[in-house]
This record gives sequence, structure tokens and C-alpha cells, in this order.
Amino acid sequence: MSSTPALRQPCPPGACDCGREQLHAHPPQAQRILLLNRQEEKRLLERLENLQSLEDLQRLQSRLYEQLGIRVHIAPGYNEVRTMRGFVIELDDQPGLCRKTRQSIPAAIRKGLERNPEVAFRLLDAHDLLGGA
Repeated sequence: MSSTPALRQPCPPGACDCGREQLHAHPPQAQRILLLNRQEEKRLLERLENLQSLEDLQRLQSRLYEQLGIRVHIAPGYNEVRTMRGFVIELDDQPGLCRKTRQSIPAAIRKGLERNPEVAFRLLDAHDLLGGA
């Protein structure tokens, strides 16, 4: 007996600009974002806040894309990076991705970088900003 996974509850009308109603016109692959219900979102955010390494972050980025279709781009900002707010963390526009989720994923990544600054240094080094220092 297989059970269908719980889908995310729709946002109240006018409270979000996620475009959930537009998903019906997209292929079923695009509808997989609805699998990110509140409970799964909490697990995801907890995992992002507890990053262990740059490889862990990159693995999470690839799994987010594979499983939910969410592309996360992380790069140092245009100016200098003095704090974790200096990193530019962007999510590609995607129908069905709730506004609160679009804000909470970058915040969780920043918390993870603050808790483990070694990951932030490796990220800067990957962009060759430390120059091998």
C-alpha cells in the first residue's frame, strides 16, 4: 500500500506571490516543488544551518535541484565580504516556491556559514578571493 506524499498547503489568497495556480499549466516535473511541505522545509532549513563543509553545501545545492527543481546560487558580493551578509545567495524564479521559503533558504545558509566559518573561507577560496592565502 503506497501513500502519496503530503503536498504543501496553499498560501492564503493575496498573501504570497508563489504562482502555485500556474503550476497546472507546467509539466509534472515542475510540480515537484509542492512536495516541500512545512515539515520537510523545517528539516531542510535545519540541514542548511548545520553545514559541515563546502562539499556538504554543494551536495545540498545539487539535491535541491534534483529533488525540487530549486537552483541556489552562492557567490561573494560585488564589494568586499566582511560578514556573511557579503555573500550573494539567490534562488532562481520558480512557480510554486513560496515567498517565505525564498527568504528562509538564504537565511539558513548564512546561519550555517556563520556557525562554520571554515565553509565560508573555502567558498571564498573557491572563487579565488583569498588568492591562496
